[in-house]
Amino acid sequence: MSSAETHLKKFRKELHSGIAAMVLLALLERTGEEMYGYQIAKEIGAKAGGASFLKQGAIYPVLRSLHAAGLLESRVEVSMSGPPRRYYAISSDGREALQAWRGVWTDLREFVDSLVGPGGANG
Repeated sequence: MSSAETHLKKFRKELHSGIAAMVLLALLERTGEEMYGYQIAKEIGAKAGGASFLKQGAIYPVLRSLHAAGLLESRVEVSMSGPPRRYYAISSDGREALQAWRGVWTDLREFVDSLVGPGGANG
């Protein structure tokens, strides 16, 4: 693996982990209903149109972290077709965090776009 590929892989991992929590909270807020991990993964996959933004295996640690932080509520339900399923819903603290994160994301996105977009900072 070349140095450029190594740096790209590291950058991609850091970028993804930084926004995965916001994406998951936003999805759960938008649906307004409880969802289990596989449902969430399918929904993200459908919205990504085949892009591998957030792989299914990467979703579960983020969900557990958000739950531990009180940003998600969860409950376990027995499934007749497999192991029990943990359903997640955004909590009121999660809604507050998401609101704040959206503001930070908007500011950051505008700043980065102004620097790395066509014409850069001089355009």
